[in-house]
Amino acid sequence: MALNNTYDARLQQETAVGAGVQILLLALLGSAIGMGPAGWLTGLAFAFATWAVLSRALHRSRLSSFGPANRVTLGRTTLVGGVTALVADSFESAPPVTLLAALTAVALLLDGVDGKVARRTGTSSALGARFDMEVDAFLIMVLSVYVSMDLGPWVLLIGGMRYAFVAAARLAPWLNAPLPPSFARKTVAALQGICLLVAAAGPLPRPANLAVVLLALGSLVWSFGRDVAWLWRGSRTATAAEAVLEPAVLELAAG
Repeated sequence: MALNNTYDARLQQETAVGAGVQILLLALLGSAIGMGPAGWLTGLAFAFATWAVLSRALHRSRLSSFGPANRVTLGRTTLVGGVTALVADSFESAPPVTLLAALTAVALLLDGVDGKVARRTGTSSALGARFDMEVDAFLIMVLSVYVSMDLGPWVLLIGGMRYAFVAAARLAPWLNAPLPPSFARKTVAALQGICLLVAAAGPLPRPANLAVVLLALGSLVWSFGRDVAWLWRGSRTATAAEAVLEPAVLELAAG
């Protein structure tokens, strides 16, 4: 029991350090660009929520070590918190687009690093995979909010689609079935961040940005549609198998 408590304390220290680094980044951003109350409050809320949710998840997972891969993901989370603060601040004043794009680009580049680190160090875990996925999803949502201010609210479909899928799975449990690995799915997921970054950075004229984001949305709809169709077929197959086996089981029980 004492050993478990020691591990738990170490894990909580890791999350506390992450929250501290997040606040330090906010202070640097605040001093560099004069960030307003909206940016500060949003950034602090993000830091606290990340600390609270991750601390609870680590406690429930009973991991013995935070691991190098999760540290990389936590570093990405800090960058995403900075992007979130800048986007919130953009509702009050024009954001420093170069800084926002730089933080986003580094966060996207590090997306493939944590998985490679986990595999090389043998520290892959369900918590690490979920942590990585949630950070990716939140970054896409934040970028969608920022780009939607220029191209229109329809862009929010990109950031909201994954959360809509999670909500739908509560009503239709068959959506919770595991999906097979897919290179196409990973490619489409990566494309969302790249396209939104291009549109957010603004190097292209508005019509080109519109085409880029439409490409992202179209590929995402295709990817989700393909996965939902696969899950539906799987659920129908499982239901049919149960219908065939149930009479046989009842007959054996009666005999």
